[in-house]
Amino acid sequence: MGGTELANRIFRLGTTVVLARIFNSYDYGLVAVVLTTNEIANVFTLRAGIGSKLIQATDEELDILCDTSYWMNWILSIALMIIQCCVAFPIAWFYGDNRVILPICVISISYLILPIYSIQGALILRDNRFSVSALCNLLQSFFGNFLTIVFAFLGFGMWAIIIPIILTSPIWAIVTLKNHKWRPQKSFTLYRWKEIASFSFNVLGVEVLTKLRANLDYLIIGRFLGIDILGMYYFAFNAGIGISLNVINSLVWSLYPHLCEVRANILELRKRYFNSLKTMAYIIIPLVLLQSFLAPFYVPIIFGQKWLNAIPILVVVCLSAIPRPFGEAAGHLLKAIGKPRVDLYFNLLFTVVFVLGLLIAVNWGIFWVAVSVLVTHIVFMSGFAVWSSKYVFYKRV
Repeated sequence: MGGTELANRIFRLGTTVVLARIFNSYDYGLVAVVLTTNEIANVFTLRAGIGSKLIQATDEELDILCDTSYWMNWILSIALMIIQCCVAFPIAWFYGDNRVILPICVISISYLILPIYSIQGALILRDNRFSVSALCNLLQSFFGNFLTIVFAFLGFGMWAIIIPIILTSPIWAIVTLKNHKWRPQKSFTLYRWKEIASFSFNVLGVEVLTKLRANLDYLIIGRFLGIDILGMYYFAFNAGIGISLNVINSLVWSLYPHLCEVRANILELRKRYFNSLKTMAYIIIPLVLLQSFLAPFYVPIIFGQKWLNAIPILVVVCLSAIPRPFGEAAGHLLKAIGKPRVDLYFNLLFTVVFVLGLLIAVNWGIFWVAVSVLVTHIVFMSGFAVWSSKYVFYKRV
């Protein structure tokens, strides 16, 4: 998974180079508004907690929960598409630009693909068959970035990014359905939906808060500093931490089913957890430090001189990637032992402090917003990782 995401970032790097030379900072700002809206809504779909419940469920109850989850996903996806189209209008008013309305509505069509393969995707992760998910990621990234470059050269503007997202969404359905035999029953059922919803609520809450933190800096910068400044920050994020963040997310997400498999054996659980942390540290820390050190050299050469002002922002935000995987791994550990509510409480506190930090920092400029992101992640993510280890292992052994 991590290797595939590294390849994806190489594809994305080529796309970023092309867009950096074609788009201006305002174009980037408009794209940031559209994709941020979609990212926040998208958290309610595949990782809405329903898939997490299926990964943790016992073999005896799995078939029943899969059938109910399938129809729950359809209800959720259709509702999200309608809601996203409705919120496009107030978002356009918020930023004072009606050009974001149609792209926000069009990109919501991708939600209708998700229920087709989401159950199979969760079952594949349950079986620890990460090569299938990796293949989906790789194919979608390759074709998506290729189409984006082609459409950008053809002068499609922001649509060069929006259209490929729609066109490549079926790749996940095709590959996933081919690699898992589960198919839904013909009859509609919501049997035991409350059980699924109860577990999913806490997981969903954490995912929503995580996604909000990943996008709130965009929203606040765009509102208080303007679309043009947002474009610079969005470029810095994608050219910096964006290169390593997907690799981090894949490594951390693959940890969850790995821990669930031995959640009843506390000694084996501790062994797997700390070995996984070591593996992530060996990969992530050198990668992030190297990228931060080389940023002043590769940005002007690869992306052009017009992005020199974004380098300090890029370096600071990039460093915030180091504590992120350890805090997220702690959350997966808590979910694996059936304590997602503890993870939710931490994320609520973290999000409140994070927002307050952004609102204060925005008064001093975009660089201090980046500093605020770095400091809050170091303090909260590192502290949560240490506390969670003590809570799970030293109170339970």
